[in-house]
Amino acid sequence: MKSSTYYALACLMFVFTQTYSQEENLQLTAKDSIVQSSWMFGVGYNIVDDSGDVFDKLFSVDDQWNAVAFPSRLSIGRYFKSGLGLEAIGTYNKYKVGKIIDDNVNAVETTYLGLDARLSYDLNKIIGETGWFDPYVGVGVGYTDANDQERGTYNAVVGFRAWFSDRWGIDLSSSGKWAMDKTEATNHIQHAAGVVYQFGIEKGLSKKGEKKLAMIQAMEQEKQRIADSLANAQRIKDEAALAERLAQEKEKARLAAEIDAENQRKQGIKDAITALGNVYFDFESSSLNASYREKLDRLVVILKENPTVTILIGAHTDSRGPASFNLWLSEQRAEQTKKYLVAQGITADRLQIEAFGETQLVNECDGTIRCSEAKHRLNRRSEFEVLSY
Repeated sequence: MKSSTYYALACLMFVFTQTYSQEENLQLTAKDSIVQSSWMFGVGYNIVDDSGDVFDKLFSVDDQWNAVAFPSRLSIGRYFKSGLGLEAIGTYNKYKVGKIIDDNVNAVETTYLGLDARLSYDLNKIIGETGWFDPYVGVGVGYTDANDQERGTYNAVVGFRAWFSDRWGIDLSSSGKWAMDKTEATNHIQHAAGVVYQFGIEKGLSKKGEKKLAMIQAMEQEKQRIADSLANAQRIKDEAALAERLAQEKEKARLAAEIDAENQRKQGIKDAITALGNVYFDFESSSLNASYREKLDRLVVILKENPTVTILIGAHTDSRGPASFNLWLSEQRAEQTKKYLVAQGITADRLQIEAFGETQLVNECDGTIRCSEAKHRLNRRSEFEVLSY
């Protein structure tokens, strides 16, 4: 029987070692994560084709494309996990002399200004994450002052970003811009090329990373299952050894330990109640003030922690006043003390009361000598005694 157990343990240890070794070789890395949301700032160049025949001569750079020699495009945007992005874009340009503008050769250099807002969508949400290649489409609206004509525009964009790192990349796009009103302002195309920087990044796992995480979790579960099996086999072995040792112990020692433990428990309860001290009352009063209600609250905790304990509440008075009145007053004090404990959830059958009046003074203040109020107060009390455990 023992040899078969050891054989099973050896097999489990072998499988555990192999599983652990495989898991060591399967770890999530930075390549398994992607940027899911971020802020993005961009700076670059914009090129405007306002010739009027862009679809016939889309790449007629010399005749129809307008650009300046310095960065002329700024953008700031927020991109969300859903694939949607909101972006604000400002552009500047010059319509150069000799370029084709609105089907005519431009005779005077004019300024181009554009302020646009657009909503874009990351096509990776459809085609799948590529890691570095980020195609997108979008729509928007804007304001453009071109060829000395102001107009609102409806915009459509298609483009892509290529990322060199989690933060840096390039952005290439082309936008069609259509005038909103029926003025002489023409529609035109705007191309953009620039550098983008991401910040406020929130990352998550790529599809590949999610698959790898699922594999790691499955291996972790298998490793835990094997570890639990090993632990269970060891537990059975330990329990058998413990049972054998316990069987050899003497009954007398077992009983002695139980008795000693019970005595310690009882003494602990008694000491805890004794440590609370007495509850004291004002002269000719059975009302509990706040400080002594707090003491009774601590007694409630002890009694709730030990639900089999019953106690005796013994109530007393000082020696002033008639003995019959003092006996009655001590009964009221005992009842008030019991009533408070019952209100806190202690059942009445666990609380016995006894009134002693002035018969059990704790000092010499029996009425034959003059005593201070502080000494009389020591006699106006409720005491607690454990009756059963």
